[in-house]
Amino acid sequence: MTTLFTSAEVRNAVELLASRSLIRLVTEIDDNGAIPPRRLAGTLPDLSSHQLRRAAEAARAHGLVRTAPGAGLELTESGSDLADLYDATARWARRHAYPAPICEFSSRVRHVLDLLTSSLVTERADGLSRPSAARLPSAEAEAELARPRALLIQWLAGNPLVTRVSEPEPVA
Repeated sequence: MTTLFTSAEVRNAVELLASRSLIRLVTEIDDNGAIPPRRLAGTLPDLSSHQLRRAAEAARAHGLVRTAPGAGLELTESGSDLADLYDATARWARRHAYPAPICEFSSRVRHVLDLLTSSLVTERADGLSRPSAARLPSAEAEAELARPRALLIQWLAGNPLVTRVSEPEPVA
């Protein structure tokens, strides 16, 4: 399997996608529908107003959510596809007790995305993956990780803005 992304692009994208506040926002809307802007803090009380604002701004900027008149923040098609990716990674993590048998949803997603990042950026030019530093529970777990990996690659290919690495501003 070869990818169309540099290691910097994958890391940049996963840094955004693995944000606990973004995971919470996307999955909450996916599970329960649109969130009125004034109810955001009450719906996600475990996140600070700063975290909520940053997550909502990032989600809007990357086309994951939109504001629907009379309804509030709702997922776009891209946001819904991301929620599916989050669900697939969390299912894999629960099945394989990764990173631990008991773990919160967003932590499972973040750990699996980190695992997928290392597998994508260690891919060689010949298309073969180098062994990852992270140890998987079994060969079965590695084989079943193919689905979340394929979903991540597909999602990244459909959302190229997320992979863009911002250039440092020139010094005057």
